[in-house]
Amino acid sequence: MADPRGFLKSGREVPQRRPVDVRIRDWREVYEEQEFSSLQKQAGRCMDCGIPFCHQGCPLGNLIPEWNDLIWRNQKVDAIERLHATNNFPEFTGRLCPAPCETACVLGINQDPVTIKQVELRTIEEAFNSGNVRPMQPDRMTGKTIAVIGSGPAGLAAAQQLTRAGHTVAVY
Repeated sequence: MADPRGFLKSGREVPQRRPVDVRIRDWREVYEEQEFSSLQKQAGRCMDCGIPFCHQGCPLGNLIPEWNDLIWRNQKVDAIERLHATNNFPEFTGRLCPAPCETACVLGINQDPVTIKQVELRTIEEAFNSGNVRPMQPDRMTGKTIAVIGSGPAGLAAAQQLTRAGHTVAVY
């Protein structure tokens, strides 16, 4: 998976923050957009550990080494499908998650860890920009209506999964 020597070739690179005096005048992202080639280098730093502690450190159980490898190989569509397999809202978690996966990254023992959070965020942004994020319609509707109480991340994820299973969902 990925580049077996990627962590030796490239150091950790995170996007630069936009200046505060510019940020307070708009609602755009705090960080500058990272070039995809730079992102591929960062994904290539993933060592494909025998036991991927990053995967265990992620509260969602994201398949981090797998989508790092797919990004490194420029297989963007497969990467977004793999990301969506375990994460209903990578566009949220890529911005808000404190990234315990990076703390658990084995590379972090001797070097700076892989920029997992940034790879996740840039992967979903790239997918949105290229039209690779599409609704997943159910094969058939069950005719059942289910109420989900709560419109936080868990409630919305439950509603999304129930809709994919063919139920009509009302979120309260």
